[in-house]
Amino acid sequence: MLKIRNFFRKAFTSITIMIVPHSRSRLLQVKLPFVVIALMIFAWGFGTSYAISIGVRTARYLEMRQNLSYFKAKFAEMRYSLATLQTHDQEFRRLLAMKSKKVVLEKASQHEMGYPDIDLLKKEIDEAMVSVAEVKRYMKEERDVYFATPMGWPAAGVLSSVFGRRISPQTGEPAFHSGLDIRVPTGTPVKATADGVISVSGWVGGNGNIVFIEHGHNFSTAYAHNSQNLVKVGQRVKRGDTIALSGATGNATGPHIHYEVWKSRVPMDPIPFLGGRS
Repeated sequence: MLKIRNFFRKAFTSITIMIVPHSRSRLLQVKLPFVVIALMIFAWGFGTSYAISIGVRTARYLEMRQNLSYFKAKFAEMRYSLATLQTHDQEFRRLLAMKSKKVVLEKASQHEMGYPDIDLLKKEIDEAMVSVAEVKRYMKEERDVYFATPMGWPAAGVLSSVFGRRISPQTGEPAFHSGLDIRVPTGTPVKATADGVISVSGWVGGNGNIVFIEHGHNFSTAYAHNSQNLVKVGQRVKRGDTIALSGATGNATGPHIHYEVWKSRVPMDPIPFLGGRS
């Protein structure tokens, strides 16, 4: 009983707290029971702990929201990728046997009822998209080669002289003929046989009025003895565009088109490039 009395006596013993101002004002004295000071210290510690706890929970909540946003973005990206693959389905099936896309779609279907393996699905999509890029690059290269390769006749007519050694109609001596002569009436439209850029358009010696076209992929073509050139140097043309009117300018014995095909600066026999009447 005595111990309990001593405990309460000490607990409620007043403690004087002195506050000393820097000015000349008098001291401030505050008397508080020991138990009140202990409760204040306890309350301060509890409040600090609670505030820290709230801060930690807030940080975790923000982190969870950030992760959720990340996963939403990834799912949106994957949905877009799958939609893109599906859009090109018919084209890819026709060109190549691309099993990678089919695998991706099957995987996505299997995971509809559960939580998908994001890393695995993303990897499969990336692999499929690489194949897509390769197919597109292949298609572009093939398209460029197709439109740069001379194809067809510059005008419908009759072959009067072929590529190779022949007797020159001007000199009567053997000479190399670097193209084909196509007999046509004067003023017949002369058409480009491939897409390209005009590199020469004017009078060049015995060729008379001549047009040279650079097609890319080391192809070029020439159209000589024109009565009139209709294009300028630097102008872009497409296969089938009219570039000149036929004639008999330069060293020509009659109206015709002298047509040449060059590959890597070497004249080629144009016959394999004709492919039929234009």
